[in-house]
Amino acid sequence: MISSIFAIMGLGGQEMIFIMLALILLFGAKKIPELARGLGTGIKEFKNATKDVREHIEDGLK
Repeated sequence: MISSIFAIMGLGGQEMIFIMLALILLFGAKKIPELARGLGTGIKEFKNATKDVREHIEDGLK
């Protein structure tokens, strides 16, 4: 799934490596898993909120 997102954005292998190296330099190797976990939690909460809004709208239309 992540590779398809990068493909849509037009990023190749070299660009992804460059981005990863920049992240390691900016945040340090120990912080990256924590940042990724936080990002994943945020995305999950956003999807849940979107689902709730969609359900409320569908219930209102019935």
